[in-house]
Amino acid sequence: MTELVTVSGDRMPVVDVHAHLLLPALHAEVERRAPELVAEAADLERRRNGVESLQVSGAMVGERIPKLTDVGVRLAAMDAQGIDRQWVSVSPNHFYPWAPEGLAVWVAAETNRLIAEHVAHAPDRLTGLGVVPLQHPERIVEYLDDAVLGRGLAGVEISSFAGDVELSDERLEPFWARAAELGCIVFLHPFGCSLDERLDRFYLSNTVGQPTENAVALSHLIFAGVLDRHPGLRIVAAHGGGYLPFAIGRSDRAWRVRPEARRCQHAPSTYLRRLWFDTVVHDPVALRHLVEVAGGSRVLLGSDFPFDMGLDDPVSFVRGADLPGEITQRILGGNADALLQTQVPA
Repeated sequence: MTELVTVSGDRMPVVDVHAHLLLPALHAEVERRAPELVAEAADLERRRNGVESLQVSGAMVGERIPKLTDVGVRLAAMDAQGIDRQWVSVSPNHFYPWAPEGLAVWVAAETNRLIAEHVAHAPDRLTGLGVVPLQHPERIVEYLDDAVLGRGLAGVEISSFAGDVELSDERLEPFWARAAELGCIVFLHPFGCSLDERLDRFYLSNTVGQPTENAVALSHLIFAGVLDRHPGLRIVAAHGGGYLPFAIGRSDRAWRVRPEARRCQHAPSTYLRRLWFDTVVHDPVALRHLVEVAGGSRVLLGSDFPFDMGLDDPVSFVRGADLPGEITQRILGGNADALLQTQVPA
């Protein structure tokens, strides 16, 4: 196996940008503060995911709690995978998109604090991403600053939507502007799927729902002109951007022939090279296509650690995709390091 090296001959670190953390104490406090709302949200999840999938997922997560909470266990697992550094973000069930403002901002502040504490145990190996209360746009900039400036995190993780807030919502303009100004990471990772009960069997809520949510969210960003107005945004899409990179021709067609789809300055496919994507696509052919449409500098190693729908051996997956050696090196670490180079204001 060829080792990654820099131009100076030093070994280049391998970076996983998609790895998760659970915060059980935070969950318990949310349940104490809002038991009725938690029960309503649990009922919605049962309808969306189906009882069978929730039972399987519960057992799977239960087995992996140490990897999701214990820094020592995390580092040992990283060593086994050949990962030098992880970008750590909470599991999306921490987003609480139903939470009223008071609870939502408390969750954001507490999540940012706990993530910072977790990565501080191994700052040479862990990079943290915080959260913002997406369903309350008027509070988002405050908690973006809390994550990046207050807690020293590299950016924030957001969902594909929250309540009535889509990523094209005009109320998010201050957030996009501030994120671009800070040069921080915005990691797009869906929580749930708006197709609800249609996907409640066969684990379709994940296998179909997650790629759908990624594609819808990215399409809102592109068609609304968000990337035109804020070209400095550093948005990383989980799961390879879902279906969008693989059906982008249909978006280009709509942009050419439909006036209501001409809110962005250029054909939608051009914006794929203004975004970044992880490698959680489960198919080497899909990974090669993603590199072709987005560019070799826009794809980052991701694993979805430590969940069962992630990549068990993410490094081997990338190495086995038959990509040019230089692009393989970039994906395994160089692109992620380059993405974090921008200094944030003091």
